[in-house]
Amino acid sequence: MEQNQRKRPYTRVITRIAILSAVATVLMALKAPLWFTPPFYKMEISEAAVLIGAFALGPSAGVVIELIKVLLNFLIDGTVTAGVGELANFIMGCSFILPAALIYKFNKSIRSAVIGMIAGIISLIVVSSLLNYYLLLPLYGKVFGIPMESLVKMGTEKNPSITDIKTFILLAVVPFNLIKGLLSSVITFLLYKRISPILHVRD
Repeated sequence: MEQNQRKRPYTRVITRIAILSAVATVLMALKAPLWFTPPFYKMEISEAAVLIGAFALGPSAGVVIELIKVLLNFLIDGTVTAGVGELANFIMGCSFILPAALIYKFNKSIRSAVIGMIAGIISLIVVSSLLNYYLLLPLYGKVFGIPMESLVKMGTEKNPSITDIKTFILLAVVPFNLIKGLLSSVITFLLYKRISPILHVRD
């Protein structure tokens, strides 16, 4: 009897992780291009579901939800980026939700949630900029045999001010992730208090 009682909270956590992962997977599939980025950058708001889970269940649960979301999306829809996009989504998703969830974990208030989301957005922008510059864009170009100049040209077609990899990062990657982080944060802020009572796990 005691052993079954101890297992119940873990079962509830797993159930909530599964539900939030499914919601995040659906949201990840609803992608839309933006007017200022090349076609391989598409906006989606799945991080809102992940962040809600990370706030309610803890940072580690958020990472698990993020991972399951990416794997399910990969299995269901496949990949058009040879896995590069999925890898980027996981790393940058974690860079966004972890700072926010860690700050909120130690002080569960509206103020700390807002501070956490701001920290998460800043972290997302910094990590995405560095990863795109040093790893993701070069890797994407290598996998598909596309010279870096051609990738930059895709950005130039959207914004003539993009002339090299640095301006590509500044004028495409940074605003893209700023908008993504802001959208996910606003959705989380509006929904979290309303649905958190059904997400919290009690003994």
